[in-house]
Amino acid sequence: MQSLLVANRGEIACRIFRTARRLGIRTIAVYSQADATARHVREADVAVCIGAAPARESYLNIERIVDAARMTRAQAVHPGYGFLSENAPFAQACVRAGLRFVGPPAEAIASMGSKDIAKARMRAAGVPVLPGYEGPGQTLEELEAQARKLPLPLMIKPAAGGGGKGMRIVTEASQIGAALAAARRIAQSAFAQGTLLLERFLARPRHVEVQVFADAHGNTVHLGDRDCSLQRRHQKVIEEAPAPGVPEEVRAAMREAALVVAREIGYVGAGTVEFLYEDGRFYFLEMNTRLQVEHTVTEAITGLDLVEWQLRVADGETLPLAQSAICLSGHAIQARVCAEDPARDFLPSAGILSDLHWPEGDWIRVDAGFDCGDRVPIEYDSLLGKVIAWAPSRDMAVARLAGALDRTRVAGVRTNERWLARILRTEPFAAARHNVAFLAESGPVLASSRTLGESATGADDAGVLMLAALAAHRYRPGAAGGPWEIRDGFSPNLPGEVELTLSRDGREFRIVLGFGSSGLQSARIANGESLPLADFEITEDEVCIRAGAVRLRAQYHLSGHDLHVWLGAEHFEFRVEDPREREYSTAAAGGRLATPLPGVVVSIGVASGQKVAAGEALMVIEAMKMEHTIAAPTAGTIGAIHYAQGDRVPEGKDLLELIPEGADPERS
Repeated sequence: MQSLLVANRGEIACRIFRTARRLGIRTIAVYSQADATARHVREADVAVCIGAAPARESYLNIERIVDAARMTRAQAVHPGYGFLSENAPFAQACVRAGLRFVGPPAEAIASMGSKDIAKARMRAAGVPVLPGYEGPGQTLEELEAQARKLPLPLMIKPAAGGGGKGMRIVTEASQIGAALAAARRIAQSAFAQGTLLLERFLARPRHVEVQVFADAHGNTVHLGDRDCSLQRRHQKVIEEAPAPGVPEEVRAAMREAALVVAREIGYVGAGTVEFLYEDGRFYFLEMNTRLQVEHTVTEAITGLDLVEWQLRVADGETLPLAQSAICLSGHAIQARVCAEDPARDFLPSAGILSDLHWPEGDWIRVDAGFDCGDRVPIEYDSLLGKVIAWAPSRDMAVARLAGALDRTRVAGVRTNERWLARILRTEPFAAARHNVAFLAESGPVLASSRTLGESATGADDAGVLMLAALAAHRYRPGAAGGPWEIRDGFSPNLPGEVELTLSRDGREFRIVLGFGSSGLQSARIANGESLPLADFEITEDEVCIRAGAVRLRAQYHLSGHDLHVWLGAEHFEFRVEDPREREYSTAAAGGRLATPLPGVVVSIGVASGQKVAAGEALMVIEAMKMEHTIAAPTAGTIGAIHYAQGDRVPEGKDLLELIPEGADPERS
């Protein structure tokens, strides 16, 4: 193999290119118009634009990808994960075009791509499977009738696809109809087919999976297991290998069952067999017929390069190692750093990465798809990169990863790395007592970063504000080019003071910096006590102060009026207020409802003149491959509706108007 096209983007494309370059293989990228300057485009030897930003016009367009492979004389195509990675017609199209598909045969993809068929087949092969319904009756009425025969709680999910997209949990019979309709809508939108299946829902199982590998010569091995139980809305956020706390006899049986699954379908290449584990029993969930996002932790404990194995198997070689030669060592854990805001119910975030610093250190690995200055588009998933830590023991690996996340700095978009670090430091996770329900039950408590006290007079709060004030002022002795550029607060016959106003979470803090003949001498919170500063240092990205016996050092980034301060495990965001530029909005008072980020209107549940209750769903917006419900903040009557189903909506635009109950419609 001398040339490889990666039919993907972001982190996984960059990861595959890294191995391909090491093996001397020419790398070819494809990209949408939204990704014209993306990192994976910059890293490839050749890059081809395959269409507009919507995935259906680019990364999901089989014909354009195959044409790009022909144009660049690629010998092989690697699908990565997501998009077309588990699409049997894509694998067939590559083979018909004379390309090597770096993945399993189309028949194996098809047999596992439909979860209903897969479950029936595995049940016949003797693999434990959860009870449910995966029958041919697929109208919403038939599905609802079947659902009402099954005990609650119940899981509804698309038979195609993965990643938790479209999954709905039903705890009351009254929810079945709406849940089926929502799952069907997402299944058709994300996977182009609406088949659904129903299965018994386990409330607090562990999610354990086994990495398998097979070649075209009949050899099949496993590379150990992983735990992926930390999930938010069925999306994995932290993964580790091996799975902790699983009895060895159960672990052995699970690995053997995974090999049965792979052999049953004539599998070739890298695959993952997923199980639910609860009370010493495990059940087949699905098989992902591709490389997993979390393959990195398996690489860390085996010392193997799974992408290299994929390329060698696609080249017709036998597996590099037999089962007896595969050794597992130590413990590895991975966290997915995503552009999303934990404090706003994980709303996806998009924009320019004005600052991005990935962590470094012994046994720390970073697989990233973005650099400082890159744009995070709204059209695709929110994964920026993955941080992986290895250590001889689980406790040490967890501590290393938490520390690495503390050293991660991102500005320009909201991110989740501090939230991930807080999860790692919880007692249930440290004791391996977590399960798939852990984040749903405990996540909200961990979502918000530390707030500053109302008085902000405590040592910690005062220190944070002083660091922020110094960073905002950017005072550096000798840096001024002339007397008019000196910012030391000098005024004839007046105290040398500079006052700054910083805002955070809707609150304002006024900090007064005091200057003397030797420069900055003190700082105080307005109407508060002065904090003598023995010394301070400030560089382009770091600020340090010593106040009394306490010395604090933080990193900072100032972009316009936005100030970011990273102090240990905390990330503080401030706005440097300028009274001349204040803007006041009356949108909320007028009853208008705006979208919090760019997206597409998926559905509209109300009509003009309709009365609604507080909390009632009004619209559903799809952004970053997730649905977001716009709910009524108060009871009232719907006024004008500004967008229709299918319309693209810019960030901050009014979607519709809501006349509060009791308000005068004419005056509203």
